[in-house]
Amino acid sequence: MNQQRILIVEDDARIADLISKNLEAAGYECHQSADGGRALADFVRLKPALVVLDLGLGGVDGLEVTRRIRKESDVPILMVTARSSESDKLLGLELGADDYVTKPFSTAELTARVRALLRRSTGSMTERVLEIGELRIDPSRRTLERDGAPVSVTTLEFDLLYFLASRAGRVFTREALMEQVWGSDRVVDDRSIDSLISRVRRKVEKDPSSPRYLQTVWGAGYRFTESAEPAESPE
Repeated sequence: MNQQRILIVEDDARIADLISKNLEAAGYECHQSADGGRALADFVRLKPALVVLDLGLGGVDGLEVTRRIRKESDVPILMVTARSSESDKLLGLELGADDYVTKPFSTAELTARVRALLRRSTGSMTERVLEIGELRIDPSRRTLERDGAPVSVTTLEFDLLYFLASRAGRVFTREALMEQVWGSDRVVDDRSIDSLISRVRRKVEKDPSSPRYLQTVWGAGYRFTESAEPAESPE
């Protein structure tokens, strides 16, 4: 079986080597890029299955790398952030990163995050295809179509969308969605789930300011509805 290829973007050679050593021990093929510009070129050349990306890069920083990758690919991106960069973490998630670890991090935790993202992005789901209004959500292919046109979604976006759409009408708190999407062992704040909801809204709604599908339930959380009537406001 071919090894899954991982691109590690980190300008600290010691940290990059540590990540590579642990991921290679877990059975992955690793390649390192020391700066954002090289990472973008390596991404096109290598076509990795996942990117481990330090946000604190010089030159082309990690946020810009995330933005450019998301223009052409929905490959999973695992951010590496400093504890002091809360705003960067949230912006990274908003731009389309799938998960994050904070420095100093446990190599076991990082490996577990990589394994989980790859399993979710490449694994087949046996649930049914959902056809709701102009949306078609296919769990086996992990694809979204709107009015017959493909819409690019990240691993995290698809997981949230399918979870809610397959349980249309039910209201879920932020805490329940965090546990479902990130996992029960993950500490994620409200802003992270709100940011993810906003991203998914922009992809499924014709008018995200007046959502038909992904609606806010005041004081309770969020729900996916099959109603043809839009809500007054998403916020």
